Amino acid sequence: MKIAITGSSGMIGSALCPRLETAGHQIIRIRNRHVKNPNGEWSPSNQWIRDGVLEGVDVVLHLAGASIGDKRWSNTYKEEMRVSRIDGARLLVETIRNMTNRPKAFITSSAVGFYGDRADEKLNEQSSRGNGFLADLVNDWETEAHAAEELGLRVAMVRSGVVLRSMLPVLITPFKFGLGGKLGNGKQYFPWIGLEDLVRIYETTVTGDLTGPINAVAPQAATNAEFTKALGRVIKRPTLFPLPGFMLELIMGGEKAQETGLVSQRVVPQRLIDSDWQFTHTTIEQALPEELAAL
Repeated sequence: MKIAITGSSGMIGSALCPRLETAGHQIIRIRNRHVKNPNGEWSPSNQWIRDGVLEGVDVVLHLAGASIGDKRWSNTYKEEMRVSRIDGARLLVETIRNMTNRPKAFITSSAVGFYGDRADEKLNEQSSRGNGFLADLVNDWETEAHAAEELGLRVAMVRSGVVLRSMLPVLITPFKFGLGGKLGNGKQYFPWIGLEDLVRIYETTVTGDLTGPINAVAPQAATNAEFTKALGRVIKRPTLFPLPGFMLELIMGGEKAQETGLVSQRVVPQRLIDSDWQFTHTTIEQALPEELAAL
C-alpha cells in the first residue's frame, strides 16, 4: 500500500514508518512547511497543502500535533494544539474531497482525553465524552475525521493513553535519586501504553479493517500509586516523596495538572480485546524494563 503520514518525524512516526516500509509499504512523509523547512508539503495553520501530494495514496494517517505535555497551557499554546490537530485533519479531508481517485482510509491519532476525569468508572469506546479542554479538543478533532466517512473512506481514531516512552524521561531523574512519589492522592487511574504496542496498534489499524474509535491502552489499568510503586521496584529506589496536587498545579498550571497528572481515566481497550489482539505487555511492571532500557 501507499501510505501518506503527517507527523512522521515524531516519536510514533519514527518507529512506525520503518516498520511499515519493512512490510513492503510505500511511505509518503507529509512534512510541515516553515522557515527551517521551506520545502515542506503542508501548513495546517495556513490551510495549504502541496498539489498532488495525496494522489495514488491508499491510506492517510494523521499523526501530527503539538505536544500536550511539553509546555504550559497558555491560550496561545492551546490554540496551537487545536490548529495542529483540528485544522490539519480538516485540510486533509477537504483535500480528499476534491480528489477523483480518493484514498480508501483515513486514520487519525486521538487521545483518551476524550473521556475527561471519570474517577473509577470503566471506560470503553462506547463511553460518553467528558468535560474539559482535552475532551473538547479530541471531540472536535475526531469530528473532522468523521467527515471522511461521507466520502466513502474507512475512518478510525486511535485514542492513545500515556505513552511510557515519552513520559519516563521526565520522571526518571527524581526517581533515580529516591525523590519520586505518587501525584496527589495516587488513586487516579493512569491509562498507559508501551511504544511497541502502540506502534503495532497503528500498524493493525492502517493495514486492517477497524473503524471508529480504538482505545490504545494496556488491558490492565494501574492507579498512579501502583505505577509509582512499580517504577520504584524496577529501578530499586524508594518512592517516599508524594507530590501534593496543589504543588503539581503550581508547577504545571492548574488546568494542565487537573487534566493530565491528576485526572482519573480507567480506560479499557475493548475493541482490541474483542478482536483478540495480543498485547506485548499487559501489566505496568512487565512494560517498564523495556521502556526504561530504550531511554
